[in-house]
Order: sequence, then C-alpha cells, then structure tokens
Amino acid sequence: MNTQFTITNFNRKCILAIAKELSQEQLNTIPTGFKNNIIWNIGHTIVTQQLLVYKLSGLPCLISDETIANYGKGSTAKTNLTEKETTELLDNLLVLSATMEADYKAGKFNTYNNYTTSLGFELTDVEKAIQFSNYHEGIHLGIIMAIKKLV
Repeated sequence: MNTQFTITNFNRKCILAIAKELSQEQLNTIPTGFKNNIIWNIGHTIVTQQLLVYKLSGLPCLISDETIANYGKGSTAKTNLTEKETTELLDNLLVLSATMEADYKAGKFNTYNNYTTSLGFELTDVEKAIQFSNYHEGIHLGIIMAIKKLV
C-alpha cells in the first residue's frame, strides 16, 4: 500500500501546485463546456476519498456534512468560494491524505461495506477503495489541467 499512498500524495501535490499558480477568480471560473470549476474538482476529490475510504469503512468522515453536500457526487459549483474557503480545501489536500495513511497503518480500517462505483467497479475492501480513489483523483487532475488552460 505504500505505493498507493505515494500516488495519493503525488496527485495532491500536483493539484496543490496548480491551484497555487491561479487566482481566486481563475479557481472559481467555469469555462464554457464544463459544468464545474477547478476548486469544485479539488473539493470533490477530498469528499470522494472520505466517502470511499472512511464512510464505507464505517468510520466518521473527517470533513463536514456541508462539505460533502457541496462537493459530493451529483453536486455542481454553485457559488464562488471565498479565499478562506479555498484555503481550507487546499489545506485539507495533504492533511487528509497523511491522516488516511496514518489511520491505515494504525489498523483503523477493520470493516468495509461493499460498494459498486458509477463505473461499475466493485469495491470490497479499503485497499481497493484507496486504489480507486487514486484513479478517481487522476481523472480529476486531468480535468483540472484542462480547465487551467482555459482560465
């Protein structure tokens, strides 16, 4: 699993580096042809990891219910985030990945509720959830890179 944690951190450092290059306005811009902006994609990766890894393991998510509602599956970017809200999301990128790794190594993930993703991939344990979360974050990193070219 060490490789999976390395991938998570690498993806999130890439996302963070892109976000730090952009203004608040650019992070909030939804380009023509897209339904969300860069900051929504960042929030969505955080929420998805928490739901797939923590919630389906029967553990409480480390983010608020409001954050889950704002960035969960089926949500869209509805308002411009403030710099404070953006900073909170960006700060959570690396903190939550480090916490997940520490919790995994501490043996906190003892059970898992099977889940079939919208793509039809079945998650049966936390290891598959972490791997799928990395795949999912890679997709959103690509979307973030595409949006960056347009803002």
